[in-house]
Amino acid sequence: MPAKVYIVYYSMYGHVETLAREILRGANSVEGVEAKLWQIPETLPPEELVRLRAPPKSDVPIINPFKLPVADGFVFGFPTRLGMMAAQFKAFLDSTQYLWKAQMLACKPAGIFYSTSCQGVGQETAPFTAITQLVHHGMIFVPIGYTFGPGMFEMKEPKGGSPYGAGTYTGDGSRQPTELELQQAFHQGNHIATIIKKFKEDAHPIFTLHNRGY
Repeated sequence: MPAKVYIVYYSMYGHVETLAREILRGANSVEGVEAKLWQIPETLPPEELVRLRAPPKSDVPIINPFKLPVADGFVFGFPTRLGMMAAQFKAFLDSTQYLWKAQMLACKPAGIFYSTSCQGVGQETAPFTAITQLVHHGMIFVPIGYTFGPGMFEMKEPKGGSPYGAGTYTGDGSRQPTELELQQAFHQGNHIATIIKKFKEDAHPIFTLHNRGY
């Protein structure tokens, strides 16, 4: 059976979804891996989305929390609000309390990617504060570190992302992920999919789904 990687994200204006699709490509480039895109439910009312000039959602299927245990690992993506993950994604994670109680996601590798509006501290604080969500579930955080190589040290152009994971800047909304940011996203997908596959191959029987829970 292939290792199942779920790329689960929230994207209001499309920037995070663009990164997600590149992470999907990177993950599916690993033999023996089956990666899939999911978006989380929107929490804002339609009239508020119109006021914010948010485009219609794509046709990527919407996930509910009880589908998560099927995956062998995850990459979670979200935009940043005031230096932390957007409330929509936090609300989704808050809805996983039953999975938390039974530790259904324990020992599953998980990575993080994100967007921020500018070159502020959000590029680090957003993923850093998101790690607490993984910890409570017993998941294993997988950063990209500096495995992206020279691209991590690019100084000639603005570049989102950090050792925590791939990222992009949105500016006033008109800026789209650059080629370098997309390359980093592809790398993250390939990097974490390789690790998730290894975990699945080497997993001790005690970590199987049937042995989870109280």
